[in-house]
Amino acid sequence: DPFSHLPYRPCVGVMLVNAAGLAFVGRRIDTRGQPAEGGDLWQMPQGGIDDGEEAEDAALRELEEETGISRDLVDILARSKEEYFYDLPEELVGKLWNGQWRGQRQHWFLMRFKGDDSNVNIATAQQEFSEWQWVEPAQLPDLIVPFKRRLYEGLVAEFGALV
Repeated sequence: DPFSHLPYRPCVGVMLVNAAGLAFVGRRIDTRGQPAEGGDLWQMPQGGIDDGEEAEDAALRELEEETGISRDLVDILARSKEEYFYDLPEELVGKLWNGQWRGQRQHWFLMRFKGDDSNVNIATAQQEFSEWQWVEPAQLPDLIVPFKRRLYEGLVAEFGALV
């Protein structure tokens, strides 16, 4: 692996579920506001951990930055037992994150949404999603890019009973 010398980017992710047990997903857009490369790609909120930031605080911040949902509208139900890792495909390593990371290492949080759909606002300052929906958690691995599928399968297995 020509990129094995590169570290993994420290990140968080949020599996946000509503009262019906459905999970939030957003359709990714690129930095130009166009559909992300690959077309019909959906993902749960996720993002980097800032220097000195705790993972839980990063998860709540990322959730608000990507969905407009404030921390007072969620309850944290669980944190993943371990970090989840994924590697970028070789063709993306040099293109994303200025080529400094080979993938991500993520702490995941399961959160229960206490608001209603009117509290969701994906038209945020640094918009990442063009649209959003609630889906059955079992559908999540089928909606994500192939290189993150195994990670999503692990999350569904770990958090499924708690949803």
